Amino acid sequence: MQAFVFPGQGSQYRGMGADLFDNFPELTAKADEILGYSIKELCLQDPREQLTQTQFTQLALFVVNALTYHSTVKQSGRKPDFVAGHSLGEYDALLAAEAFDFASGLQLVKKRGELMSQMADGGMAAVIGLDREGVNRVLAANGLDTLDIANYNSPTQTTVSGPKADIERAQPFFDAAGVRKYLVLNVSGAFHSRLMTKAAGDFAKYLEQFEFRPLTIPVISNVHARPYYPGEVKENLVKQLTSPVRWVESVTYLLDQGVEQIDEIGPGEVLKGLVKTIRDRYQPRTSPIVVQSENRAASNAAAATAAGSSPAATLERPLTSVTKADRAEPFAASLTAEFLGDPAFRRDYNIKYAYVTGGMYHGIASKDMVVKVGKAGLMGFFGTGGLRPGAVEEAIRQIQGELNHGEAYGVNLISDLIDPQTEEEIVALLLKYKVRNLEAGAFMSITPALVRFRLQGLRRSATNQVESTSRIIAKVSRPEVAQAFLSPAPERIVEKLLAEGKVTQEQAALARSFPMADDLVAEADSAGYTDHGVAFALYPSIVQIRDEMMKKFGYRRKVRVGAAGGLGTPAALAAAFLMGADFVLTGSVNQCTVEAGTSSAVKDLLQDMDIQDTEYAPAGSMLELGAKVQVLRKGVLFPARAKKLYDLYQQYNSLDEIEETVRKRLEERYFRRTLEQVYSEVKAHYSTREISKAEQNPKHKMALVFKWYFAQATDFALSGNVERKVDYQVHCGPALGAFNRWVRGTKLEDWRNRHVDDIAGRLMVGAAEFLSRRCRELAGSDPA
Repeated sequence: MQAFVFPGQGSQYRGMGADLFDNFPELTAKADEILGYSIKELCLQDPREQLTQTQFTQLALFVVNALTYHSTVKQSGRKPDFVAGHSLGEYDALLAAEAFDFASGLQLVKKRGELMSQMADGGMAAVIGLDREGVNRVLAANGLDTLDIANYNSPTQTTVSGPKADIERAQPFFDAAGVRKYLVLNVSGAFHSRLMTKAAGDFAKYLEQFEFRPLTIPVISNVHARPYYPGEVKENLVKQLTSPVRWVESVTYLLDQGVEQIDEIGPGEVLKGLVKTIRDRYQPRTSPIVVQSENRAASNAAAATAAGSSPAATLERPLTSVTKADRAEPFAASLTAEFLGDPAFRRDYNIKYAYVTGGMYHGIASKDMVVKVGKAGLMGFFGTGGLRPGAVEEAIRQIQGELNHGEAYGVNLISDLIDPQTEEEIVALLLKYKVRNLEAGAFMSITPALVRFRLQGLRRSATNQVESTSRIIAKVSRPEVAQAFLSPAPERIVEKLLAEGKVTQEQAALARSFPMADDLVAEADSAGYTDHGVAFALYPSIVQIRDEMMKKFGYRRKVRVGAAGGLGTPAALAAAFLMGADFVLTGSVNQCTVEAGTSSAVKDLLQDMDIQDTEYAPAGSMLELGAKVQVLRKGVLFPARAKKLYDLYQQYNSLDEIEETVRKRLEERYFRRTLEQVYSEVKAHYSTREISKAEQNPKHKMALVFKWYFAQATDFALSGNVERKVDYQVHCGPALGAFNRWVRGTKLEDWRNRHVDDIAGRLMVGAAEFLSRRCRELAGSDPA
């Protein structure tokens, strides 16, 4: 079998294509017409020295590659069995496979080059003489977290991409690691990195006007290092801008299929050299494998059958003729962090990984945290629980000021049973500032504020399809709550909002065809409010409910289900993805980072905790209901004192009934002031309605006084009040203890070296490596 591979940027030279343009006058004229200048003159003479400028380089290479292909096929009389292209070259591969015609391809490349050339202040460097694991180690060990792997060119040549200053700063670290050469490339941007996020978003919009034909030749994707699947062209072309070029895996895949001849089609011999290096190190299979698939998502977590789906990849040969190692290898080879979870989830939110950071209360999931993960190509939620609307508004403005190139972000909304007006005010801010993504937490039922946010985003598209621009990711740990979010908005609430003029008649009508949530998070035992859920029982149950509700209401779009709770190590994330999780959401591990909006004193406590150092305590905001939160136990007395207050609330009907000795202990140790003084402060904090209720109901007064302690315990922790350290209320789950064990003995043992985006990358990459290793171990192909 034969494959054609097309080169990308870097292969251009003045004079290329000299024997081609006159042989294909119609295509040359078409190029001149579309571009508005002579493509022949650019390639042969380059009179204005534009050939090295991205927006011209890519066009020139696309045309020369295309003409070379037509010439080669014309002379040989046959087409190849496979095609692939390196970066820009993939467009020629798609042209060869007839995904689009020459004119359309030229328009696509023209727009791609223009958008990429606008992303300034970025650079790239080739690392020669170090394998991919070595490159990753250097990046991780030296805090080079702004750099991304752009190209896996050969086993000993990897390209890194990122801000120019950091590309230059990295050289001494790689030199110290013993690389043969660290070569800063003469390029105009940080291609195939997160700095191309805005370009990718703009390109996605541009692609909407194109329709692509079925491929007539298998095209090996840069993004997946596997053949394109039907209907995947647009997604791959967008993802290609921010994803690494997996050239080593692409060539290896071709060799696995029995491809004997790989010919470079275009100027130069760059790919010829890379292919030779890869082939020299290639270990042939005992039996070649042919992989088929209808759905890329199913291959993301190897044999992710826990949710009832069958593996995406199947073998064409009879099962009896394939070894266990053969069956495992296609999965293991394709499992990288970028492809865990649901690809539509990543595409919809424009993020690199199917990974989200949750909105921890009181701004612990801070503005800095949201911005940090957003700039890393991920998505985080700002934690609004317990904050005044003014503080929330300021945070939104700051986030939008820093994430202004299409990066993903969202805002958390916590259920407020005592004062639902707070929910209304937060949602009003989200609508005012056009915040698209909302994380709903601790809700037991659907509220008017949630419905208003959801319905404001409903509309009909240009093609008359119902779509929503306001997305809700709902955290659920109970079946009945999952059912509520999987149902359309309650009609009584919709009618009320319609009567109040808060939604339109069209929005009210469209509400019947949409569930309340776009995505659910099955939240197992975690920090803060918890129903003590067990992930392996909860997740499959929520998926089953999702499937039943989708069938009941006939939704056209799948509601995705993610996992949260206990996710502190790569193995834990791997387990979630193996169950079929479309994405993961982390919390506790992010609280002990530089970006977390809590005190250094709390972070010092958290970095030393273990998995057994948490406990369940009464939730102050819902004291009367007996709700519980999971909190830090090690080094503090808060859990014991919180339980004591709850027991007293259950035992007595008023403060006056409490025994004098107990009352004195509360005043001296818990409150450090008299109960009357506490109540005076309470009256200044709560609404007139609440205080009036307390004056008439002694038990309610007692609840408000006791709640003062819970609020103060949170404030002591957030401010780092060392005198009240024993009273710190710190919401935390055992995931952080597991994480602490995982990083013990590394620089991440100290929280001052922990950054939320770095943790995300380590967990996701580690999860992919864990799954790959387990696939090989189970198949008996990994001697380790």
